[in-house]
Amino acid sequence: MKKREDLRNIAIIAHVDHGKTTLVDELLKQSGTFRSNENVNERAMDSNDIERERGITILAKNTAIQYEGKRINIMDTPGHADFGGEVERIMKMVDGVLLVVDAYEGCMPQTRFVLKKALEQHLTPIVVVNKIDRDFARPDEVVDEVIDLFIELGANEDQLEFPVVFASAINGTSSLESDPSKQESNMNALFDTIIEHIPSPIDNSEEPLQFQVTLLDYNDYVGRIGIGRIFRGTMQVGQSVALMKLDGTVKQFRITKMFGFIGLKRIEIQEAKAGDLVAVSGMEDINVGETVCPAEHQEALPILRIDEPTLQMTFLVNNSPFAGREGKFVTSRKIEERLLQELQTDVSLRVENTDSPDVWIVSGRGELHLSILIENMRREGYELQVSKPEVIIREVDGVRCEPVEHVQIDVPEEYTGSIMESMGARKGEMRDMVNNGNGQVRLTFMVPARGLIGYTTEFLTLTRGYGIINHSFDSYQPAIQGQVGGRRQGVLVSMETGKASTYGIMGLEDRGVIFLEPGTDVYDGMIVGEHNRDNDLSVNVVKVKHATNIRSANKDQTTTMKKPRIMTLEESLEYLNDDEYCEVTPTSIRLRKKLLDKSERERAAKKKKFAEQE
Repeated sequence: MKKREDLRNIAIIAHVDHGKTTLVDELLKQSGTFRSNENVNERAMDSNDIERERGITILAKNTAIQYEGKRINIMDTPGHADFGGEVERIMKMVDGVLLVVDAYEGCMPQTRFVLKKALEQHLTPIVVVNKIDRDFARPDEVVDEVIDLFIELGANEDQLEFPVVFASAINGTSSLESDPSKQESNMNALFDTIIEHIPSPIDNSEEPLQFQVTLLDYNDYVGRIGIGRIFRGTMQVGQSVALMKLDGTVKQFRITKMFGFIGLKRIEIQEAKAGDLVAVSGMEDINVGETVCPAEHQEALPILRIDEPTLQMTFLVNNSPFAGREGKFVTSRKIEERLLQELQTDVSLRVENTDSPDVWIVSGRGELHLSILIENMRREGYELQVSKPEVIIREVDGVRCEPVEHVQIDVPEEYTGSIMESMGARKGEMRDMVNNGNGQVRLTFMVPARGLIGYTTEFLTLTRGYGIINHSFDSYQPAIQGQVGGRRQGVLVSMETGKASTYGIMGLEDRGVIFLEPGTDVYDGMIVGEHNRDNDLSVNVVKVKHATNIRSANKDQTTTMKKPRIMTLEESLEYLNDDEYCEVTPTSIRLRKKLLDKSERERAAKKKKFAEQE
């Protein structure tokens, strides 16, 4: 069987922050793909603003490098389980994977998640133990952990014979030995290992064409772009082909443009053949998983499975008293257009209409997935409101089932008791507890996904910020009855509209935690703080001090205001209760009650209590 010895297709998989994007940077630089005078950003593959700010990869990206006359196509995949849909599909495009593991942290939940997907596709693995220069690095133990993980995930004998490269991506060094002092000042050890161990694609370019779309992109000039791999045959610009749709229909079209990848650029090409990764335009309604083949030889590849959403939120047009003040796009038509545009490229997202033209149900893979969509929308000038995230309940064999997450927690020893107690309250079931001997304990739990909504803030408080929590979707299990998790505290709700005053805020400090600075605009029904009891309290934060002609010599100088708790978008979404919305605009994030009027809220609460008693 003929092989394309000049080509290798690999994906880089790792847990968040184990350095895979930095590793790709180094491979790009050292392969000479960039000109010597070319200005290259750090983490060059993270092109989106949010990716750069948070240091996470959200969208799968592809790049290609030349090394000793051979071309290596590299797919940089997201490490977050919320973007697992991307990872799963990329595994279909490549012949091998680089599993990057931190030399100190070792195997983490997402390492497990992404590796499981790779082993299921029978891909050839290479393990890269990164950050070998870190203090307390324990490379040999980490390799043992990786072997245990491979065995646990059912790897076959060939997969267990994986080569290991030890590297420090940030310093651009690598070697085949675990001793940090033996590091060579280049990435040749890794390049050579890739060329030697990753199988070359089969060259069957004489056979009829088969190309499968794995990722989508969108461009205002050429419309939808399908990115994927040619599994068989040759593809040319101007060729007439058949697109085999997921619903069984077949559409004819002409390939108008085709792009290959080199470095971070897309270059127009006229022809590509089996094994190549290319981007194709000319088809308006192409979708992930569809096959392109000759009209006279229609043969579809197996459909790609896309992870179903596990979490949903209600998106609404902003109808607060401050609606339309700060955003450019505020109408239902504009918001709907934007959500439908997102569906063009994000296959894990679902948008459903409701009875009201101003309300949509948006489902995604997790809180991070949805909050990044909301963050992108607000940066683009949209104004909207969203409800509390809810898990999606499914019927499996007639049983109501809910998503369950695999949670791994690393905390200093003294906090283990309070973590176990808080996890128990959220119906978490402990699976494992390992003391690393350096004062750190690793706990593993299975927890219903709804128990984790809003847990991050509580977790950081319990561990004083020293704990690390990671979780990934595990499976659907029979739903647990009753409430799981949720917020226990009530809130402080403004009963006036105006500007928050220092005097008004200081008068409330003993009632709870305040969420805003003096001078912030507030409206009747807006949440301004957290009550230190479990009931809601209506308060006046706009109250000003009336001037009198009596003055105390030292009274006004000794009062200092506590620092308010300013919440990010994710914290705000986690904080919500069933009767609250988060109002998101380009400049503000506000929490509010669904019913702004106090007497209406009281009536609704009475009704709810009455219904529960019946």
